[in-house]
Amino acid sequence: MASIHISCTCSTAAAAAAPSSSLLQDGRRRAFLFAFFPSSSHLPTVTHCKRPGSLARVSLQDPVPQTSADPPAESQASPELRAAPAVRSTIWVNPNNPRASRLRQQSSESRYARLAQLAETLDSCNPTELEVAEKLSVLGEKPSEQEAVIVLNNMGNPETALLSLRWFQEKIRVKKDVILYNVTLKVMRKCRSWDGAESLLKEMLEKGVEPDNVTFSTIISSARVCNLPEKAVQWFERMGEFDCRPDDVTYSAMIDAYGRSGNVDMAMKLYDQAREEKRRLDPVTFSTVIKVYSTSNNFDGALNVYEEMKALGVKPNLITYNTLLDAMGRAGRPWQVKTIYREMESNGFSPNRATYAALVRAYSRARYPEDALRVYREMKGKGIELNVVLCNTLLAMCADLGYVDEAMEIFQEMKRSPELCKPDSWTYSSLITIYSCSGQVEEAESIFTEMVASGFEPNIFVLTSLIQCYGKAKKIDNVVETFDRMLKLDITPDDRFCGCLLNVLTEAPVEELGKVIECISRANPALGSLVKQLVDEKVEDKVIKVQAEELFTNIGKEVKKAYCNCLIDLCVNLDMLERACVLLDMALRLGIYSGLQSKSTTQWSLHVRSLSLGAALTALHVWMNDLSRALENGEDLPPLLGINTGHGKHRYSEKGLASVFESQLRKLNAPFHEAPDKVGWFLTTKVAAKPWLESRNSPTVAAV
Repeated sequence: MASIHISCTCSTAAAAAAPSSSLLQDGRRRAFLFAFFPSSSHLPTVTHCKRPGSLARVSLQDPVPQTSADPPAESQASPELRAAPAVRSTIWVNPNNPRASRLRQQSSESRYARLAQLAETLDSCNPTELEVAEKLSVLGEKPSEQEAVIVLNNMGNPETALLSLRWFQEKIRVKKDVILYNVTLKVMRKCRSWDGAESLLKEMLEKGVEPDNVTFSTIISSARVCNLPEKAVQWFERMGEFDCRPDDVTYSAMIDAYGRSGNVDMAMKLYDQAREEKRRLDPVTFSTVIKVYSTSNNFDGALNVYEEMKALGVKPNLITYNTLLDAMGRAGRPWQVKTIYREMESNGFSPNRATYAALVRAYSRARYPEDALRVYREMKGKGIELNVVLCNTLLAMCADLGYVDEAMEIFQEMKRSPELCKPDSWTYSSLITIYSCSGQVEEAESIFTEMVASGFEPNIFVLTSLIQCYGKAKKIDNVVETFDRMLKLDITPDDRFCGCLLNVLTEAPVEELGKVIECISRANPALGSLVKQLVDEKVEDKVIKVQAEELFTNIGKEVKKAYCNCLIDLCVNLDMLERACVLLDMALRLGIYSGLQSKSTTQWSLHVRSLSLGAALTALHVWMNDLSRALENGEDLPPLLGINTGHGKHRYSEKGLASVFESQLRKLNAPFHEAPDKVGWFLTTKVAAKPWLESRNSPTVAAV
């Protein structure tokens, strides 16, 4: 037969001042009572009464530390507790006895369950004073403070919670009104009701109820969960008015708030202060600090915070890993992205959508196509939906690397996807760029037609790519037609668009140069004027020099090198070598080109890997002349001479610079040979170079 045991505790005065063993064992069930007391300043003392079945009373004056729900070990207990242990007695009650039912109803567990049920009822009732008062009337005319705390703490409706607070304030006279306000603020935080929380705090201040640390911790964390960092900052900066100091929770919230609001200096100041005070910060806070370092491009600082976090024993969470992956992606460090990702998996974390997005961005930016496409296919395999931004990131990578088939795979998948991933104008722009770079005119035109049919007006990027495509195919009339279309759409040509026209000019047949120059003049009159004078042999070089310096002083830094490359290419194509040298000299003086020549005691070198073909050949011509003059002036050559062209396909040509230079050096009969152990380098010795330089005549640079 089942039985009921009712326990009561008799104790000495010393034992009564501390939590009893049975109370601590029940602590896990009633921990909610202390959820709104993160510090010990207002912790209530809860004691068993001697009468079984009565509800434990809450004392608001005698705090006890909130350390553990388990009783202390005997060796750790105070001498008073060991000297005067509580006397525990157990009353057995026959479950069939009528008293059993009454005792069950009077037990603290039963009372708590009824109060929790009352809170649930209040959540679902109409938010009116009359209905809330009717529901609360079951507590009688004089409810206890503890009953008020239990009911409010279990509520989840900010409107009825506020009305319940008003009712309790009318019925109960408490010594510290801040307690009931704090627990109601906690309800507002739980419901993410920022307006309710802030209004309640302002009401406290108007009524003269002084907020405490718990109040500020709750309101600041409310601002945090509501993603209102500015509000968190506003209330944090008022803590000093009430002699309140931030606790661990507040430090974490405020470092996060200052970081999100853009006040990096204050975020880092609080972070340093928290470390000095050995505060326990949460993983989200470390993630914020990592992000702060990342946005200021201090990527080593971000890694240091991550290592410091682990050294302090704070385990990174998925947010930390995602933030760090994104930071290393922005830093262009795909190898560290791989290391962090492996560590994340080894620590038992499965990637979520944010993780995959960070990986796609990192690998795409670093031009790691195999890794980026592998992540893309893994996401598709797991049913994780990509958005249009991520797909466009992949397409931009494919456009840069010429991955036509992979780009079309992504494009077709986007068209089959839900609305979140449907192609937009950037999608079509990337595809047109892919076909433009390979000179596939029909395919580029097909995508352009589909784009317009889908309702997207062509933007300047799309039209720039289309003009580039026509230029490669030497369809100059189509270039002019597309340019006219752009003007009719009221699109203003920018510096990059003019750079595209210059690039078309370097590829256009001589007889059609005038058509392109006319487009350039309409797009940028100053640039058009320079180009017209540049192709006119009658114009003196000194006039070209003055006009070129004026133009390059006033254009954007990001296009100076591209413009200069194209103009020098044009001169080389037209066999105007000396004019090309004038432009090269100007570019060196204005800092557009830097580090072309280097000298050490063992080697003199020419570095042309960042130049277009015409500019590189012009730099070679100038360097050869410089070497000849050095010999004429009696300078001693170093043991080695070298030319660094880089390796691989050149961005301005289907050929690489190395293959062009190999042919040019052979044509000049120059004693330079490709270095077997240094890819992209051509080397010669002083012994071989000296007689060749002495015997050479100034060569004519061959047209590209």
